[in-house]
Amino acid sequence: QVQLVESGGGLVQAGGSLRLSCAASGLTFSGHSMGWFRQAPGKEREFVTYITPTGLTYYAGPVKGRFTISRDNAKNTVYLQMNSLKPEDTAIYYCAARFRVASTSIAAYDNWGQGTQVTVSS
Repeated sequence: QVQLVESGGGLVQAGGSLRLSCAASGLTFSGHSMGWFRQAPGKEREFVTYITPTGLTYYAGPVKGRFTISRDNAKNTVYLQMNSLKPEDTAIYYCAARFRVASTSIAAYDNWGQGTQVTVSS
C-alpha cells in the first residue's frame, strides 16, 4: 500500500531554516503530484505548496519566496526547504500524493503522511 513518511521537523528560532523530506513507497512516484500542507493548533489544515510530475511548482502566498519544494524521482522523495521561518509557520506539516494533476485542495489528495512537527520560536 501507499506510504508517505515525513521527516526533518523540529524546533528552530525565527529566521532559521529547516528541510523536510517525504519518502514515498507503494506508488509510481514519478507520475504523482506531491503537495505539502500544514495544520497549526486550533486551525484548519491549509495548502502550502505542490510540485507536479514535470516539476512545475505553486506556492501559497504566505510562504512564497521563503519555501522551496523539490523532488528526486530516483529516491521517491519530495523535499520542502523552509527559510526565513516565522513563528506563524509553526504547524504539523503533511505531505500528500495525487496521481498526475496537482491541486491546492485537501480533498483532492488520496494519500497522506503522518505529519512532522515544525515549531518556530520567537
